[in-house]
Parts: sequence; structure tokens; C-alpha cells
Amino acid sequence: MKISVSMYSLNSTIKEENWTIFDFIDYAKNISLDGVELLDIYWNDKEKEIKQVKEALQKHDLSVSAYDVTNNFVKESSEERAKEVAKIKDGIEVAKQLGTNIIRVFCGDLHGDLTYEDGQDWIVEGLKACAETAEKEQVYLAIENHGLLAGKSEQVEEIINKVNSPFVKSTFDTGNFLLVHEEPKEAFDRLRDKIVHVHFKDFREKGADESIKGFRSTEGVELIGTVPGDGKVDLSYIVQGLKENNYDGWLSIEYEGFDDTKIANKEAVNRLRDLLN
Repeated sequence: MKISVSMYSLNSTIKEENWTIFDFIDYAKNISLDGVELLDIYWNDKEKEIKQVKEALQKHDLSVSAYDVTNNFVKESSEERAKEVAKIKDGIEVAKQLGTNIIRVFCGDLHGDLTYEDGQDWIVEGLKACAETAEKEQVYLAIENHGLLAGKSEQVEEIINKVNSPFVKSTFDTGNFLLVHEEPKEAFDRLRDKIVHVHFKDFREKGADESIKGFRSTEGVELIGTVPGDGKVDLSYIVQGLKENNYDGWLSIEYEGFDDTKIANKEAVNRLRDLLN
């Protein structure tokens, strides 16, 4: 298994210090990563920067673990949903250029008077529309467990089964299951054969005396991102299960806490290395 860090893990530093993708790549090299996870939200001039990013990655001997597309299929307008399909198809092309065969995709979330059935139908429709291109290009569309429509392992499994493509799989986010009150170990046991990418993440419950604003779960519990190993996720169980499954893909750190992200991510990398050894 190989270790990467998602650029989103450095989001607060990116905003505070006006980091570019190239600053992030330099950081990744400095903490001796195998690779980086890049996102569509951080381009300034995508067409111009792709070539430069490839050169920077080659210079630092880094790979791209995954390319993340920030899509949302849960939109009432068929025209708007078609734009989301186009966004993912463009992401497939970008992923190919960056040398990765993994695209992290979202499903979308409920809003207004929409029903669960409405949302899931549009998600399945959208992913099916993208799957043909993904199959042709041999690129995986890896659904991240996120939100109310694809937050639980059962929901992710159902969507994958309905799309019924060998190239629609799971980005297994170890922490997000806590937001829907699912035990990550149980989620892993359900999805273990569908995982092609992993977000290595952890949360803890907010303390009564803390004023920081965390993520609110479906039952109103406030969770705070933390360095993996300091929270509620049994990460050793998941890593051991991946080993048993002969998983040889990426473990990508995604830190969503309030500490200095440069220090927190370096510590997360060290802890993950210890787990893998």
C-alpha cells in the first residue's frame, strides 16, 4: 500500500498562505510521500497548469493517487445533471493526463422536498452515463461515502450494484461513517471488496467546553477532525482488513481538524507508516 495526502487536508493553509498546487507538491516531497491526491477545486488555469503539475510531480518522483471531482447529481433540472456528467467525463480526461486511474466522485445530497428515491435515481442515472467512458478509459469512478444519500455503507453498496459497472467502486472514507452513526469497522466489512481508494480520516466528539465549530452528525453530535489515531475510528482494524484483502492501492490522508495542517498531516503520515509496518 502507498501513502498520499489529499490537497484538501491542507485547505486552511492553502487559504491562509495562498498556496498553489505547486506549493502543495513541494510540501508532499518534503514529508517523503509516495503521492498526492489532487482536486478540481484548486486549479487557477487548468489547461496551462496540467503540464506544469506533471513536470513538478516527475521532478519530485511523486504519483497522483486520485483526482477528485466535486460533482452533485441531485439537481431537479436534467440540463444541470448533464453538466455534472460532463464534469466527471472531463475529470476522466484530466486523471488520464495526470497518470491516475482513480477519480473520487460524490453523489449529491438531499435538499428541499426531494425524496431519497428521487436523489438515488438521479445518482444512478448520472453514474451510468459516466461509466461507459470510465470503462473505455479504464478509470475507476470511486464513490466517497458522504452525505445523506451515500453516507452509509449500505447506500454506497446499493448505488454501486444498481450502476453495475466494474469501474464504479468505493472511495472508503474511514471517518465519514461516524457522521451517519455507522461503525466504520462494520462499514468496512460490507464494502471491503468494492474499495479502490481509501481516505484515512478520524473524528473525535467535541468537548463541552470547546467553542470551535465541528461537523454535525445526523443525530446532532458535533465531531471534530483529528489526527488519525486520536479519534473514534479503529484504523488498525481497517488497515489489517486491507492487508488481508491484498489491497495494493493508496491510503490517502484527509485531515479536517483545526491544528496546523502542515504539522498534523506529517504526524498522520508517520502514524500510517507505523500501521503499515
